Amino acid sequence: MRKAGASRADFDPSLLAVTVEEAARRLSIGRTTMYGLIRDGAVRTVPFGRSRRVPVQVLIDYLTQNTQNSNNHVAA
Repeated sequence: MRKAGASRADFDPSLLAVTVEEAARRLSIGRTTMYGLIRDGAVRTVPFGRSRRVPVQVLIDYLTQNTQNSNNHVAA
């Protein structure tokens, strides 16, 4: 029996762009938080017809940038 939601088998590392929901899942954050990052301009999307996709490289860049920022603010 298959659980509701995505499983490891659903993860396709060859995708260049993913849905907003999949982007949120890959970052382990909620859908609303992901839409907030998009709204605030922290994460860029690409329009495809009436839908939007998040380039995987944008997620990598976002994590890299925020990891570097948090490392600069570590208390001594």
